[in-house]
Amino acid sequence: MRGAELRQSLLTNNLANADTPGYKPEDVSFQSTLASALSQGQSPSSVTFTPFTESGATNADGNGVSEEQTQADISSNGLLYEDLTAIATQRDSILTTAMGTGSSS
Repeated sequence: MRGAELRQSLLTNNLANADTPGYKPEDVSFQSTLASALSQGQSPSSVTFTPFTESGATNADGNGVSEEQTQADISSNGLLYEDLTAIATQRDSILTTAMGTGSSS
């Protein structure tokens, strides 16, 4: 969830700077970073997500933000975050039930 939060922040910052001449958008590849860490046996909580600056300009003023693509990425990332939240909530519910501390229905 930390990676999705960071990505959402970076994407919204990119969109806010869509009219800034020379602005280079930032992003984070949190899914590949997390997959790499897990394959190396690291705990997900110990992973550090590092933003990177995207190269290349898409606009005549040197700005690299594609507003349409950024808006699509924000929507996609928002849906992913909602899914991750639902999974975390369900996991907590399962743990609470397994510990016998939840209410019985």
